[in-house]
Amino acid sequence: MKSSFKIAAFFVVMAAAASALVVGCRDKTGSSETEPIVWYGMMPHPYVTEVQQGVEASAKDNDFKVLTFVGQAWTQNEENTNIRALSTQDHKAFSIYPGDPAGANGLFKQLKGHGQIVVAYGAEPSLPTPAAFTVATDIKGAAMVAAEALIKMMGDKGNILNVLETVTDINTKKRDDGIKEVVAKYPNVKIIQTISDMTQESVAKERIQSALAARGEEIDGIITTGYNPTIAAAAILTEWHKNPSHKRIRYIGIDTGDTVIKAIRNGSIDATVAQNPFGHGYISTMILNMMLNGWTPVKDYQFINAGIVVITKDNVDTYAQDVRKITDRIVAELKTKYLTPPATTQPATTQPATTQPAK
Repeated sequence: MKSSFKIAAFFVVMAAAASALVVGCRDKTGSSETEPIVWYGMMPHPYVTEVQQGVEASAKDNDFKVLTFVGQAWTQNEENTNIRALSTQDHKAFSIYPGDPAGANGLFKQLKGHGQIVVAYGAEPSLPTPAAFTVATDIKGAAMVAAEALIKMMGDKGNILNVLETVTDINTKKRDDGIKEVVAKYPNVKIIQTISDMTQESVAKERIQSALAARGEEIDGIITTGYNPTIAAAAILTEWHKNPSHKRIRYIGIDTGDTVIKAIRNGSIDATVAQNPFGHGYISTMILNMMLNGWTPVKDYQFINAGIVVITKDNVDTYAQDVRKITDRIVAELKTKYLTPPATTQPATTQPATTQPAK
């Protein structure tokens, strides 16, 4: 078993060397050294891309090295295989999206047992957890904010189509629970149908179109809480609302693809929720770098809410700055709220680097 694990580890690390991106700065001599921090993305996905951009910016702004590695499947098993292989190298800290709330803790426990630090991002593992921090959206809270906004648009009455994304993602159930909890407070609002399990935009379009074809006249509002369904819904409703005979359907989604922003700007859809994936990457890896430099958490475990902004036509041109301000605020709070300085040094008198404006 040990020899087979070493063989698997060899091939994963070879893949990492071929496909992973090292960001940050070389040492003063210009020689290469092992990246102390590893950031792991589950699989190619727009969310993962935005998180990686935050990781790269954090490494550049704060002068440290990160090995970034993106897997091929959104499963805990693949994550376990890849991370365990990487953990046999000289890496000291890991920023990881927990693929499964309980299963991820088994992996985190192994890493901690090897003296390696873990910060979760994007989703919270089951508590208690060996991770030192989670940097993520308040998933259930964000879905509840979205549901409340949709119901207000609907005038506190009507039927909702609830569109979920990846059933294997630990965030999906939290979002569904949050939506149901909000709807339960309104006697004249009900979820008329729930559709789910759409990891591709094409599948999401097909399922949303089918729901509209079957029950379009009954649906008063749509909420989508995943990236692919949101992109699909924005495109569908842009066409749907061109027909004056169609009853207008109120809508809120999540995330900020170009299709969604354009549809909000031209009035085809009402709103979406901007998360802060850039901050998930920036803050999680910055924490790891600080801990490797002697900073210690003020508690054994802390959840950092990376924040959301509800985007409507009123703030569609300024929301990006609002989201970035949230990251800057949290970065400034790391040394005053979440971490304590090394015992051998005095607290820094300067604030950590702020994030650079999005290009």
